[in-house]
Amino acid sequence: MAQKELWTLPPVELQKKVEDGQLRVFDILRRRYLRLTPEEWVRQSFVHYLIEHKGYPQGLLANEVSLTLNSTTKRCDTVLYDHEARPRMIIEYKAPHIEIAQKVFDQITRYNIVLRVPYLIVSNGHQHYACRVDYAHNSYEFLSEIPDYGEL
Repeated sequence: MAQKELWTLPPVELQKKVEDGQLRVFDILRRRYLRLTPEEWVRQSFVHYLIEHKGYPQGLLANEVSLTLNSTTKRCDTVLYDHEARPRMIIEYKAPHIEIAQKVFDQITRYNIVLRVPYLIVSNGHQHYACRVDYAHNSYEFLSEIPDYGEL
């Protein structure tokens, strides 16, 4: 695996409640409460980070985006769209205890066969990898940090 960048997400106050004995967190993109799993904590924290610290417009982000790949339905954890509703970035999350390994990159690149976005990000809440895809040269470049929205 190429260059690895480590940084942590800034703390965020997630809106939580207990329902039917389960701790739930409010997803600001889907506008509903979901069971708070470790992976969901990463998703919600990362989405807040993108909006509050990187300037990503909330209205251009979507969670759990369905796509069809080889006759099967898959779901991208988060997709960033441009103002013409074209996908620009796929973000894949794993629980904090899951190591970001090659199979995670394989998963996100399979999704990108369908969406063909210029940016891919994977995160487990502690380790974050961002890369820019260069379709003209059939290559990719790992970025030293997650780009601000204005840099895309």
